[in-house]
Amino acid sequence: MCGFTGYALAAKGARVDGARLAAMTRSIEHRGPDDEGLLERAPFALGFRRLSIIDLAGGHQPIENEARTIAVMGNGEIYNFKELRAELESKGYVFRTGSDIETILHLYQEHGAALTSKLVGMFAFCVADWRDPGEPKLLLGRDRLGIKPMYWGSTAEGDLYFGSEIKTLLASGAFPREMRPEALLDFLVQSYVGGPESAWRGIHRLPPASVLEWSPNRAPRITRYWDLPTDQLRGPADDAEVLEWLDRVVTDRLMADVPLGAFLSGGIDSTAVVDAMASASSDPVVLCSVGFQEKSHDELDIARATAKRLGAVHHTEILTPDPRLAIDVLPWFYDEPHADPSTVPTYLVSKMAREHVTVALSGDGGDEIFAGYRRYVHDVAENRLRGAMGSPGRALAAVGGRIYPKLDWAPRFLRAKTFLENVANDPARAYWNSVSQMTREEATTLLAPDVVRELGAYDPFDAFGEHYGRPKIDSPLYRAQYGDFHTNLPDRILSKVDRASMAVSLEVRVPILDHRFVERFAHLADGEKVQGGRGKHRLREALRARLPGDVLDGKKRGFDTPLKAWIRGPLAGEVRAAIEGVPADWFAKDALLARLAEHEAGRRDHGRLLWSVLVLEHWRLRHGVTGLAGVGAA
Repeated sequence: MCGFTGYALAAKGARVDGARLAAMTRSIEHRGPDDEGLLERAPFALGFRRLSIIDLAGGHQPIENEARTIAVMGNGEIYNFKELRAELESKGYVFRTGSDIETILHLYQEHGAALTSKLVGMFAFCVADWRDPGEPKLLLGRDRLGIKPMYWGSTAEGDLYFGSEIKTLLASGAFPREMRPEALLDFLVQSYVGGPESAWRGIHRLPPASVLEWSPNRAPRITRYWDLPTDQLRGPADDAEVLEWLDRVVTDRLMADVPLGAFLSGGIDSTAVVDAMASASSDPVVLCSVGFQEKSHDELDIARATAKRLGAVHHTEILTPDPRLAIDVLPWFYDEPHADPSTVPTYLVSKMAREHVTVALSGDGGDEIFAGYRRYVHDVAENRLRGAMGSPGRALAAVGGRIYPKLDWAPRFLRAKTFLENVANDPARAYWNSVSQMTREEATTLLAPDVVRELGAYDPFDAFGEHYGRPKIDSPLYRAQYGDFHTNLPDRILSKVDRASMAVSLEVRVPILDHRFVERFAHLADGEKVQGGRGKHRLREALRARLPGDVLDGKKRGFDTPLKAWIRGPLAGEVRAAIEGVPADWFAKDALLARLAEHEAGRRDHGRLLWSVLVLEHWRLRHGVTGLAGVGAA
């Protein structure tokens, strides 16, 4: 696990700036504390930071071919590199290291940009090609699910800058420190910024499953090379198939020349992963679990029972999430505002795990593949009701949703407003509401008039709606999953885990998100995923021969934080200071202060909004954001 950066100059005869490259590279030292590699050969400047995992002595990057006409850098792991290496050696390619990343170098020589179809793993890579002096080429690539990050930007002169984190591009000095107005709206609605455009003007996110090709004489070209199935749902999967593939993808991720372990909660996904690890390993597995003082989130007793059953080496710790991490520490590692409150415990559990291992396996992805989130179950129920009600019933529900009060303070069964609004809505918009923290209309009432004018008709829903509508499959559940795989999963969950873990130089591997596993089981029929009012049916049933009932049938607990208590307690002063500090040409401050007063009085729960403002302001200050593009003095 590593980080890399660099740039490519379009002008013939232009010289690279070593000091600029060094500044860009050292901005991501946390991603690779073990080694640094710099390569300056016009028109390319390549910088690499290494966290040594495989071939500790010989895996220095960038790696060049024998003729020094091609160089490669990579972040992540290629799990099938031994098979690929054997195939390439049979064709005459000579390997100079034991690194998995060198495989990409020779695959590029053999297949060009099509090399990605051969890779199994999590990765972002860069290949620089000097073979044609008249037209040098650069190739950037990202793994299929977006586990590893990649950003890029081009200048008016045609130069291309890229890096594992946005801070590398900012350190180049080639891009303004301005936020896009659309990103501000995205952030308020979603709590994060996603899609092909980053929060920063001129800096883009390379989408998952994509490659970018650059040469001095043409604009960057982005091509998507993989996607989830979109044509039809598959037939039933039997238990043996699920278990066989689970064991396979976990075993593939046990290669390392450094201490390796896993995160273990009391949930199905992480327990399934560590159970498969224990079966594949001749030595006791190393497991890391955390508990919380809030019993509603604590699963430590179940994790202890699992670790004991497996004979594991089990490290545990009771965490007290420190809200000040979101103010003092995390803004540096999150180059875009990210208001998922679980960034705090994710950072803490990564820090705890790093004391014992360098690589940790996690259970991320099971909820997306097998529809494990409660919102999927609710969406299935709402769609059934929507169909049964017909147009007259939906019209009546719409009226009820408009007049029913928003009772945040009341017991859950009395909070009917969202339900009425959702069943009256079209399926795509209703599901979008379930993954958003506020509507576009609610968000724009908080923004300054100039910002609203600059936004025009822009709606964050539109991008999600395109994803939702792409499958030809007549299944609202699968459409919702497909939308999440292209938005919420890579841009919120996986980016959260990557930044939090790499902040402490920990590599996290996600076996359930092996693309082969995903493309086999994500498009199972609805009844294979949601049955009896809960999700993960097929995975749950396949695991009954392996896992106890308290894991398979226990209540799902979140990995969250007590926002309401924080904002009314230790963060009260910080939240008010953030509201007073945000630029007046960004927000309608009176509206924010009114929300704060309602929250403090207990009349409404605005915890997510107030946390978002707090995160935004400290991100803005930490990264020196100068303004909103196109608004006010900016």
